[in-house]
This record gives sequence, structure tokens and C-alpha cells, in this order.
Amino acid sequence: MDMLIKFLAAAIVSGTPLLFGTLGEILTEKAGHLNLGVEGMMAMGAIAGFYVGYKTSNVLLSLLTAFAAGVLCALIYAFLTITLKATHNVTGLTLTIFGSGLSSFIAFAMIKGAENGVPVLESSFTRSLSDIHIPFLSDIPVIGELLFQYNPLVYLGIVMAVVMALYMKRTRAGLNLTAVGENPAAADAAGINVTLVKYIHVLIGGGICGLGGAYMSLTIGNGSWVNNIVNGYGWIAVALVIFASWNPAKAIGGAFVFGAFSVIRYYIPSGINLPTAFYNMLPFLVTAIVLVISSVRKKKKHVEPAAIGAIYFREER
Repeated sequence: MDMLIKFLAAAIVSGTPLLFGTLGEILTEKAGHLNLGVEGMMAMGAIAGFYVGYKTSNVLLSLLTAFAAGVLCALIYAFLTITLKATHNVTGLTLTIFGSGLSSFIAFAMIKGAENGVPVLESSFTRSLSDIHIPFLSDIPVIGELLFQYNPLVYLGIVMAVVMALYMKRTRAGLNLTAVGENPAAADAAGINVTLVKYIHVLIGGGICGLGGAYMSLTIGNGSWVNNIVNGYGWIAVALVIFASWNPAKAIGGAFVFGAFSVIRYYIPSGINLPTAFYNMLPFLVTAIVLVISSVRKKKKHVEPAAIGAIYFREER
């Protein structure tokens, strides 16, 4: 029982960066844009958050910088696809290459200037992002360890998902976002500023992806910089959007399920000897299976926004 609880808790910790990436991509796709640059935005958020944390030891400034790095990457994508009408898929792939490459370049410079070639965060910084002990709640058997003993960013991701779900379903701005993603011409005719709605949500979505990258570099690395820390999580997040049916609330469960596949290797009984490569590819194998199943179950509530990937020309409406 104790092993199962530890496994579930580890799945939640491992799935949180996927949750951030999925939420950011959901917001982007609800605006009618398929941004395949999640990997690049998470990579930039990872290096930006870590670098500022390494230089300043300020947690809030580090997270804000990671968010800003994601926003800036998304701004490149938004300008090309919204203003210049470039193809979404190609632009997103280019953003992944750009973000991953630039983050590696900055990391190389940071490592070169670090003492002993290993950038390490101050202990006070890492303590600020360590697990929180909530009086009474954290001491409840089983439930306390499963729900009330995580670092602040885990709770931030869950709260963000709930707020985003309410925003999309219960607010005028959220309904306008849905309208733009389904039929931008009709939304335009109804008086909605389509360009503004697209820009705002694509940029915020990019910022949230940046936080996902920062989560990985600031918490998973135990205070030390790890090269290529994102390692494909951005691509899994893109698939998780489909798994969650573009619903932020469902993304919580989906992210933690995929997080479980990322850590399952550490909880397999010792008698079962499988190659390390099998565990490395397991999350991506499950991702492929999810995409196949999702393509088969084409129910109305499970399909993407109708105008996703479409280039909107206002003059043609």
C-alpha cells in the first residue's frame, strides 16, 4: 500500500509539467491555432527560469521570467500565423527548433561561466519550491500524502486548470474564445475582435508552456541544471490536448496518467527486468495509442475546434 501511494504521488509530480504544457496548448488551440512549438516554448521557459533563479535566487522573478520567455516565443508564432498568415504547422515546428536550439546555446554559456561547470541554485531557492506541509491535512493517513504534500507549482497547475475550465464555460470572454476557434468569420460578424482574441490567448498559452519548462528545470533537477530537461514532454503535451478533449479539467487526470508512465520504471518489482529503452519510449508509445484511439472515437464533443489550423482572411468573410 505504501508503495502504491508513493507511486501515485510521484506520478502527480512527474505529470505537472505536462499539465502546464497541455493547458497552454489548449488555450492556443481553442483560439483556432495548432502550435507545435510547445517543446520549444517549454525549453525556453526552462532555461530562462533557471538562469534567473541561478543569478538572483528570487523564485517569483524566476517564474515570471519563464512565463515571459514562453510569451515571447508565442509572440513570434502569433505574428507569423495571425498577422502574416503563415502556415500553423510549419511555424510551430520552426518554433520548436528555434526554442530548443536557443535554450541549448544559453545553457552552454551558463555552464561555461559556472563554478566547476555545474550551475546550482541556492539552497534557499530550492527550499522555496520544496514540498509544503499543510498542518492537519498533510497528516491525514493516505489522503494527506496523496493530496497535501506537494510543491507549490503542483497546486498552481491544478488551480490554473480549474480556473481555465470555468473561464471557458462561464465567462463572456471564454465564450468569445470558443466562438473564434469554431468560426472566426461568424465571431467577427458578431462584433468580436478576432485578431485581439487570438493574440491574447496564444500569448498566454505560450507563457503557461514556459512555466511547464521552468517546473522541470527548477524542481526535477534537484537544484542543478540538466541539459535537454524537457526531453519530448512538449510533444506529449500536444497529444494530451486530444486525450483531454480540449477540456482543461480533464487535462489534470490525463497529465497525471502520463506522469505515471514516466516514473513506473522505479516501481516495477525487482524480478521484472526490462530494458531501460523500453521505459524511455513507454510514454511516447502510449501517446501514439491515444492518438489512434482519439481518431477513431470522433464524437462531437471529442473533436477539435472547427477552425483550428485555418488561416482567417477577414476580407473573405
